[in-house]
Amino acid sequence: MYLLRLLRIFFTAIRFGLDEFFLGHERIRFIQPLFHLLFFWRSLKQPRGVRLRLALESLGPIFVKFGQMLSTRRDMIPTDIADELARLQDRVPPFPSRQALAVIREDYGRDVEAMFAEFDPVPVASASVAQVHRARLKTGEKVAVKVLRPNIQKVIGHDLQILRAIAGLIESLWHDGKRLKPREVVSEFAKHLDDELDLIREASNCSQLRRNFRDSDLLAVPEVHWDYCTPQVMVMTWMDGIPISQVDELRRRGVDIKKLAKAGVEIFFTQVFRDGYFHADMHPGNILVQDDGKYVALDFGIMGTLNESDKNYLARNFLAFFNRDYQKAALAHIESGWVPADTPPQDFEAAIRAVCEPVFDRPIKDIAIGKVLLRLFQISRRFGMEIQPQLVMLQKTLINIEGLGRDLDPDLDLWATAKPFLERWMSEQMGWRGWIRTFKEEAPFIGTLLPQLPRLANQALRAERLAKLETGMELLLARQQGRNRWLAIIAILLAVIAGALLKP
Repeated sequence: MYLLRLLRIFFTAIRFGLDEFFLGHERIRFIQPLFHLLFFWRSLKQPRGVRLRLALESLGPIFVKFGQMLSTRRDMIPTDIADELARLQDRVPPFPSRQALAVIREDYGRDVEAMFAEFDPVPVASASVAQVHRARLKTGEKVAVKVLRPNIQKVIGHDLQILRAIAGLIESLWHDGKRLKPREVVSEFAKHLDDELDLIREASNCSQLRRNFRDSDLLAVPEVHWDYCTPQVMVMTWMDGIPISQVDELRRRGVDIKKLAKAGVEIFFTQVFRDGYFHADMHPGNILVQDDGKYVALDFGIMGTLNESDKNYLARNFLAFFNRDYQKAALAHIESGWVPADTPPQDFEAAIRAVCEPVFDRPIKDIAIGKVLLRLFQISRRFGMEIQPQLVMLQKTLINIEGLGRDLDPDLDLWATAKPFLERWMSEQMGWRGWIRTFKEEAPFIGTLLPQLPRLANQALRAERLAKLETGMELLLARQQGRNRWLAIIAILLAVIAGALLKP
């Protein structure tokens, strides 16, 4: 089976002329005429990006999903290819209903009739790794039943091995291969797939997001029915709504489209900065809108997380961009360690200004955030900036938000809509409210540590420990969030005590 799959991938690559991605290397360029002679029957009139997209679609759902993920890495692939891969839709033909029923029977140990009062064998939606059926519980509640594709783990395992081999070839043969780190890209893709292949994990993601927006007037999240959830089957409340892409229908139902567009921006920034936990697959197929204008989120296989340091860094940069303070933006990059410490701030500031200045004071219809991100990635390479893995999904989500904004309200000013929210968040984090909240959170830790201060001060009197204390203090002061802030204050107190006791 593995060999047959490999042969199919090989002939698909030949059919769509993907050999040009490899045969352009100077070491093996001489083989190109031979390939053109052997495969003279091919029609290669379409651009390379189009041919790559068609090849991935023909190879099946896993390669489609890989192409989608790759389209977000504009720091790694040429623009023409990224633009074409972005057209990949996460929609594939459904698998036979009898297979879905067999999966349910396997996990429940009972036939579907014994578990549900009604079950529609015709799926209402189909994606790369699962499909969704409408059903009704014995208690009368309408639910959505998500069923994993049968044997998908085995297929994915084989395909991932092949993708790793292809990544190794790219790294060896392409002159820019090592910098692009294709094997790391495949590893990142495999991690996200592992998350999506466990529907218990997806159910927990859904439950967490629902809890975060429990009392929200902006976003509705289905309730998970845990008694019916297994690694291959997920059951949640059925959510009615209109797909957000059907703008004309939303207008017909009286939904305020401009208000809806602003609400989408607020939901995004709330997830990122309030919760540090966000839906990372926000394409139109995963969003419904209720008649009252409330968003409905679906499909929770891919979620992103940010720690306090990430949120603080992002907020500082967003506000610096909104205020056109490029010096602060440059310093935020350098202080965070994302750009080498010896980077000249004025040079980095000038480069950021050249990218961002043209986009302000313009409606979203005139701003291509994807192109802005691409320019920023190009700057990052020039200054040796490391692309942070935890922000890759955030970049993808931001691009999705841009697309939704354009569809709903081409005149939406994304920056003006987001700025008040970010300023309020920064005030709460860095102002007196933030200090009070942090003190409450750290009070038990401080209460435990205070009685130990005399012993710690005595240990600090040792000369050999004093140098270590000073070094540790510098490291602690470099961190500004949570417990580290209080540890830094305590370290300063210890240093003062030790210094006073060491004086003759």
